Amino acid sequence: MPTGVIASLDHEGRGLIVVDGKTVFIDGALPGERVDYAVYRRKPTYEQARTLRVLEPSSDRVPPRCPHFGVCGGCSMQHLDSAAQVAAKQRLFEDTLRHLGEIRAEQLYAPIHGPAWGYRYRARLSVRFVAKKDAVLVGFRERKGSYVADMGQCEILPPQLSALLLPLRELIGGLSIRDRLPQIEVAVGERVTALVLRVLEAPSADDEIRLRDFADRHALVFYLQPQGPATAYRFHPPEGPPLSYLLPDFGVEHFFSPTEFTQVNHAINRVLVRRAMTLLEPRAGERIGDMFCGLGNFTLAIARSGAQVLGVEGSAELVARAAGNAAANGLDGRVEYRVANLFAATTESVAAFGRLDKMLIDPPRDGALELVKSLSADGPRRIVYISCSPPSLARDAAILVRQQGYRLRGAGVVNMFPNTSHVESIALFERPPVSC
Repeated sequence: MPTGVIASLDHEGRGLIVVDGKTVFIDGALPGERVDYAVYRRKPTYEQARTLRVLEPSSDRVPPRCPHFGVCGGCSMQHLDSAAQVAAKQRLFEDTLRHLGEIRAEQLYAPIHGPAWGYRYRARLSVRFVAKKDAVLVGFRERKGSYVADMGQCEILPPQLSALLLPLRELIGGLSIRDRLPQIEVAVGERVTALVLRVLEAPSADDEIRLRDFADRHALVFYLQPQGPATAYRFHPPEGPPLSYLLPDFGVEHFFSPTEFTQVNHAINRVLVRRAMTLLEPRAGERIGDMFCGLGNFTLAIARSGAQVLGVEGSAELVARAAGNAAANGLDGRVEYRVANLFAATTESVAAFGRLDKMLIDPPRDGALELVKSLSADGPRRIVYISCSPPSLARDAAILVRQQGYRLRGAGVVNMFPNTSHVESIALFERPPVSC
């Protein structure tokens, strides 16, 4: 069997070595380790392998906390010390900026990180009825395949949700629609926890009795979703507190529905918003754009500073939610929202937003390519860019610096998803003042 010394980690948390000019990605191996490995996939330019034996372990290797590690696809880095995970993500982020964007930040910000366990307040759990075993599985999908992992617990879910995995299996196994319920979406708020059941068939009267009893016993709210996310409705209890999360530093409470996008890690989101406001420095008298604003996660924090804010989002439903949140927090007088497809931004469409002194950009994984290309010479002098994809940020940063005249003042990672390979980041761009 081949043996190798691991050089680094890749963007999926796999060990990486180069053998005879070919890159080998090795599951379960860490930088500096010497391992025996077995190749399970061969391609012309790379190979994929799994670790068979660690001959010389890294000092950063730790025992995985979850008994399902290696089978469940929810985490890939539990065998690496938490602090080392953050350092590895910072190195990967810097390498991506340098190699893909050919750019370096003038300053590296201290990473934003927090608790490594019990942080996931949003999750999408798969459900599968296994006829041969006459049993139901509830959990994340397996790491290599489409099957649902046989899970009895989950260390990254809040403890009260982890404890529900087995009771949920029993509940669904007793329903008439046990093979017509493929997914459960989880949303934890400040005062309530919601579970959205994706039902391909309406539950029977007996099913409804079981669901109501389960919700009452476990202090949950069940939603039923017969088709797309917009069809989800509150089933039981029919009345009660809404879902919301707080940003205490800004005196803001955001209300949301269980199928709307919110950050999975509430603690890290609070720190991220605080860091973004520190970099943006919003002030009274300024007009600031919040691009891809969603339900207003950053918008209302900016408005609380006294600045006027333009929030732009492609979803009319999210814009409506954002406007409602602004009103609920007494900030509607400082906020204007518009529906616009920023992936199709042009110089003319961006100019139609009016003068913007500063801008915050928080796009999906595809980034904000057309938006950053469309900024004019008299556009925002300062941009804070939140990214969930280092390659997209590197591409857009290169455009902002080389074509638009900005400087990348600083950048750093945000460990929104501990124990996974997912890397989020925050960056600050500034245009030098125009000399007279």
